[in-house]
Amino acid sequence: MTFSLFTAASSAATKAAPATRTAPANNPMDDLRYWWDASIAWINSHWLQIGIAIGAGLIIYFLLSMLRGFALKHAQSAEGDFTITHIAGRVIHKTKSFVLAIVAIRLVAGYANPPALILQIIQFVFTISVVMQVAIWAREIVLGLIQRRAAEGHNETLANAMGIIRLLISVALFAIAGIVILDNMGVNVTGLIAGLGIGGIAIGLAAQGIFSDLFASLSIIFDRPFRVGETIKYDTSTATVERIGLKSTRLRSVNGELLVISNTNLLSKEISNYAHLFRRRISFAIGVIYQTTPERLRALPALLEEQVKLAGHDFIRSSFTGFGPSSLDFELVFDVHQEDLGLVAAARTDVGIRLFEALTAAGYEFAYPTQTTFTAAPDGTMIMPWPESPKGKTAASGGARPG
Repeated sequence: MTFSLFTAASSAATKAAPATRTAPANNPMDDLRYWWDASIAWINSHWLQIGIAIGAGLIIYFLLSMLRGFALKHAQSAEGDFTITHIAGRVIHKTKSFVLAIVAIRLVAGYANPPALILQIIQFVFTISVVMQVAIWAREIVLGLIQRRAAEGHNETLANAMGIIRLLISVALFAIAGIVILDNMGVNVTGLIAGLGIGGIAIGLAAQGIFSDLFASLSIIFDRPFRVGETIKYDTSTATVERIGLKSTRLRSVNGELLVISNTNLLSKEISNYAHLFRRRISFAIGVIYQTTPERLRALPALLEEQVKLAGHDFIRSSFTGFGPSSLDFELVFDVHQEDLGLVAAARTDVGIRLFEALTAAGYEFAYPTQTTFTAAPDGTMIMPWPESPKGKTAASGGARPG
């Protein structure tokens, strides 16, 4: 490849400066001597343009350095960690001085009219430097945004996982940068990309379970269906989240046992999160006996509403729901504006006792399951459990006794 570059640059070097000797043969030492002489001739014939280009390059370099320092100072003066300004400061801090220098050289190289070989070398170094610098910038931006997300939720799991996340992001970005550099050098990267794709698929299939739980963990961290310390209902279990790991999540159930569930399985089920529940809805099913008068039945919803409002809670509705086997059924629904489950339980107890006192004082009787048994003679005549009246008639048309 070196010989081809030398050959390609021969004509440009000859135009740039008068040739001091004939074209070199295939001897490497002769090649080097020839291009050394050509470079000396170029310097002798273009010393003024070279001096101006060097001066302009130094000015551009110092201007870029001053701009980087000013931007970095402004970013570091911002308050707070992992803000957008802080991330911008990290990106600026990772800007290499060598990259600024090669950018300045590339901007002024054409003015000095260098030999084609030198110009190709400058272009080659410029491409590598800029591509690698862009990869570094992209890595810092992605990592900064991830750390910002972790800082917002004070997530210990994401903070512990930053090592492997940094490694994965770095490998991916620098692999892309390497492919871009090879492509700019004229290398056919189609086979390389295909090979990397097949290798990635093989690794993904081999570590499918691990990557599945890892990405499920990242999904929990970023989507935040729940956090550490919150109470959730998973499948048939109600538990408090103790730790969110890279592969599994640990839950402490209300009965005290520790539940360890893989992140993939955890997200595959419906999850009810009881945290930040600013109001909880409570309902009571109330049944009164069938002997209750219609007037009292009509007055019962208003009585239930009154007791809920006296307790200081939001009344939703109270209504007749149906004819039960042993009762006339009513429903009461109200909201308690509390997050603490203990306060909600206390409110439910208070309203229940209030309802019992009010209904008892108003003469209502609560129904309870009963069973009535009727006895008949072989001929079908009803046999009453009490004697007949003096007039020969029974005291009632049917008898009943609790069963």
